[in-house]
Amino acid sequence: MKYSILHRKERLIITTIEIIDELGIQGLSTREIARRQDISEGALFRHFRSKNELLLAVLEYFSEFDNDIFQSTKLKNLRPRDAIIYLINSHVEYYENYPAITSILLNLDVLRYETELTDKVDNIIEKRTGYLKELVDLAQQEGEIRPDVNGDNIPDIIFGFFIMICLEWKISKRKFSLKEKILSTLIQVMDSFG
Repeated sequence: MKYSILHRKERLIITTIEIIDELGIQGLSTREIARRQDISEGALFRHFRSKNELLLAVLEYFSEFDNDIFQSTKLKNLRPRDAIIYLINSHVEYYENYPAITSILLNLDVLRYETELTDKVDNIIEKRTGYLKELVDLAQQEGEIRPDVNGDNIPDIIFGFFIMICLEWKISKRKFSLKEKILSTLIQVMDSFG
């Protein structure tokens, strides 16, 4: 019984992500989630007490891969610049393999205005920028990034273009290689700091 409950919960999370990707956050309703899962709204609320509780589970699902990427990057024992590239490449590969998940990235700001979700969204952003900042600091210490460059701004620059390219990719109906565009932009940015 427990397995089927967990399986149903994961299907509800995935359906929620798909709806956000297709209809936007404004198109998300418990009625639509239940309809797509062929269950009643009451059955949905047996798994998640509220829409925000479901969205919290979506955010958890969205961020699960982060810790794996961080650990993998550390285990590879790469030079800092290569670790930055590996980190970004790992996220890009995840998004290319699961395109709908980019809609969660693109809606973090909107989701953060829900009081129950604010801490989780802030935590996701802080972890991502914090880990990237660690790598940037190491790159500066090892001379891979010039010391006159403000290292605090580099994670914002990288995540800024990352999010913008993801948005362009979604708008274009994914007509270009997300990986190619993000990595070529990242290399160009990193070269300008070197």
